[in-house]
Amino acid sequence: MTDTAVTDSERLRAAASSVLLGNWAGGSTVPSRTLYPHQWSWDSAFIAIGLRHLSPRRARRELETLFSAQWLSDGRVPHIVFNDSVPADAYFPGPDFWQVGVPGEAGLTGTSGIVQPPVHALAAWEVHKTDPEGSFGLGFLRRLYPRLVQWHDYLRVHRDLGGHGLASIVHPWESGWDNSPCWDAPLARVNPADPTTYVRRDLAHSDAADRPTDLDYGRYVRLCTDYREADYDDTRIEHAFAVEDPCFNALLAVSEHALADIAEAVGADPAPHRERAGQLTSALIDRLYDPASGIFRCRDLRANSANGEDALIDELSASGLIPLVIPGLPDDIVRALLHTASGDRFGLGRVHLLPSYDLLSPAFDPARYWRGPSWFNIAWLFHRGLRQYGAEADAKQLREGLLDAAGRSGFAEYVDPHTGEGRGIRSFSWTAATTLDLIGDRD
Repeated sequence: MTDTAVTDSERLRAAASSVLLGNWAGGSTVPSRTLYPHQWSWDSAFIAIGLRHLSPRRARRELETLFSAQWLSDGRVPHIVFNDSVPADAYFPGPDFWQVGVPGEAGLTGTSGIVQPPVHALAAWEVHKTDPEGSFGLGFLRRLYPRLVQWHDYLRVHRDLGGHGLASIVHPWESGWDNSPCWDAPLARVNPADPTTYVRRDLAHSDAADRPTDLDYGRYVRLCTDYREADYDDTRIEHAFAVEDPCFNALLAVSEHALADIAEAVGADPAPHRERAGQLTSALIDRLYDPASGIFRCRDLRANSANGEDALIDELSASGLIPLVIPGLPDDIVRALLHTASGDRFGLGRVHLLPSYDLLSPAFDPARYWRGPSWFNIAWLFHRGLRQYGAEADAKQLREGLLDAAGRSGFAEYVDPHTGEGRGIRSFSWTAATTLDLIGDRD
């Protein structure tokens, strides 16, 4: 490595560290000080992966704060943990909307009622490996392991809405890919909430051209309201939106592998987790892999509610490339995913990072949230998959592109895949976190 490269890495590391330290809120890290002033579930997992390079103690605290708000009733990990030092109306939907309390937890006013992708066991294992002595000494894995098991059990038992071994999301926000074109058809069946009954807070902090439309937002609020009125009981509601998403389930499979490693470390039996990871992988392939397009696709469980039939959604999202992170995929599927990623629809190596949606689709939008822009956490995941399957040249190019885009954009929330222009919020935590992790990989 040249002296210039070392200097650049040191400057980038210092800048990324400053973002994470600046967004630290005492027990966890906010995604941003403006648009996202609370703790978000899968954000915290990526943040912990980055924080471990600065402070393993703080990285452990990040995950333990999140899991302190885990629902004792069913094991779900909510997608937002609200901080009582933040005004209740600073974010919508806030704690008053969700009407979920967290009794006895200082600093927490409540949580949301939906979830986000289960990347937490992977994060916990990576954090532990950075400082195993400190982790063992403080009982980090021993405390977190049963909570992670309960979290996975909730998804495995309560969310297998299709009955074929995959977890379903019941709201677009649960995917993490909030307003992907994949959700357009399922959402079209949802009557939007009355726009006079709520106020969007996101538009005060971000360009409306970057954010979901008012119509989509009304549908999001309707789904949340219906779930709340059913007391968030998956047995009491026929979810109007029910989708099997490849990214969500791929992360569940990877986290089951991580949970097996954690189990072994704490003296528990890893075999059930290895078995579940294998079952999830098989179900993903059987249910969501489309050999004709060389990608995994989302499955709409309510595609034909009259006769109960489901169907693959006719949209190509980078969510369908993320299963590359799963170890042990069949060789033909690995080759197909690499071919699809580098083809004209995703342009790996010819555009900035990895676009979130099909570049050739009429629905592609380079600026609007998850309808095309490239996200740093998604690039981090795909980089992990590339390295796992020996695509080192592609992995190196993606890593260097991520580091360049992060530093140049001021750690933007996401970037335009064609121009590399930063979009959304700046000083975004998971952008800084994935940057820190990949600087370590470079070094």
